[in-house]
Amino acid sequence: MGRLISDKYAAWKQECEDRFMQLKKNEEELNRIFIDIYGLQDELTPDVADKDVTVHRVFDSKDDVPESMNGSNYVRTMRDEIVSLISYAVGCMFGRYSLDVDGLAYAGGEWDNSKYSTFAADKDNIIPISDDEYFEDDIVGRFVKFVEVVYGKDTLDENLKFIADALGGKGQPKDVIRNYFLNDFYSDHCKIYQKRPIYWLFDSGKKNGFKALIYMHRYQPDTIARIRTDYVHEQQARYRTAIADLETRIANASTGERVKLNKQLKTLNDQATEIHEYEEKIHHLADQMISIDLDDGVKVNYAKFQDVLAKIK
Repeated sequence: MGRLISDKYAAWKQECEDRFMQLKKNEEELNRIFIDIYGLQDELTPDVADKDVTVHRVFDSKDDVPESMNGSNYVRTMRDEIVSLISYAVGCMFGRYSLDVDGLAYAGGEWDNSKYSTFAADKDNIIPISDDEYFEDDIVGRFVKFVEVVYGKDTLDENLKFIADALGGKGQPKDVIRNYFLNDFYSDHCKIYQKRPIYWLFDSGKKNGFKALIYMHRYQPDTIARIRTDYVHEQQARYRTAIADLETRIANASTGERVKLNKQLKTLNDQATEIHEYEEKIHHLADQMISIDLDDGVKVNYAKFQDVLAKIK
C-alpha cells in the first residue's frame, strides 16, 4: 500500500507540537526551581512566552500562526515542510543523499554508485528545468518518480496534489510543481543555504530559454561542455523545430486561432534568441575546462561562472 504525504505531514506537525509543549513545560519547571531556590517569587514569574521556546512549531499556513508566536524564529508552515521535502528529493537526484544511506551519501571524494539502488542518482550531474518535459531527466519527471518510489504508485496522484496545494498556484499538480522549479526553487535553495548554494543554476535569463541544475560537489572540468552539447544544443534544435511548426500552423489557421498561435510563437522566438546569446557565453567557458577546488568554498567557485549562473539573491 502507498503512503500519504498528508498523513506524514500531520504526524510530523504533531511531533513538533509535542516537542514544543514539552520544552516549554521543562523550561517553566526549571524557572520555578530557581525562583524557589533564590526566593524570587515576588520578582519573577516562571512563565515562558511561546515565541521564546527554541524548537520549531509547524502551522498549515501563516494565517494559522497565533500572536503568541510573533517574533519567533522557529515558525514553519506546511509550505516550508514541502519545500524541505523537495530539497531532499533534489539531493537524492544528485546523489548528495540516498534512500539507502543515512546522512550525507556524497559530498566529494570517491563516487560509489552502489549507494543508489532504490532511487538512482543522475548520471551526468546535469538536471534540466524546462517549461515542458523536453528531456529524459527533466526535473519534474525525476521528482514525480521520487514521490512514486518513496510513497507508492497508488497514492501518487493524491500526493502530488498535496504537494501542489502546499506550494500554492493554479493548474494541474505537475504544472504547479513545474512552475515552482522554474520560478521559486532556486531562491528557496539559496535561503536554505544562506546564499551559499550547493546546487548551481545555469540560467539563460527571464524568458526561461534554458535552465539546468548541477551539484557543485560533482562538478568536473568538462561539465560545462556537456551542458552545452547535450542540453543547450538540443534545446536550440527543439526551438527551431517548434518555431517552424508554429509558422506552418499560423499560415493555415483561422483569425481567432492565429492570435493565440502568434503569442506562442513570440514566446518561442524570445526563448530561442535568449538561448542563442547564452550558448555564446557558455561556449567561451566550456573551452576553458575550468577546475574548481571545493576547499575554496561556494563564493569563490561560483564567481568563476557568474556569467552563466543565476544571480544569488
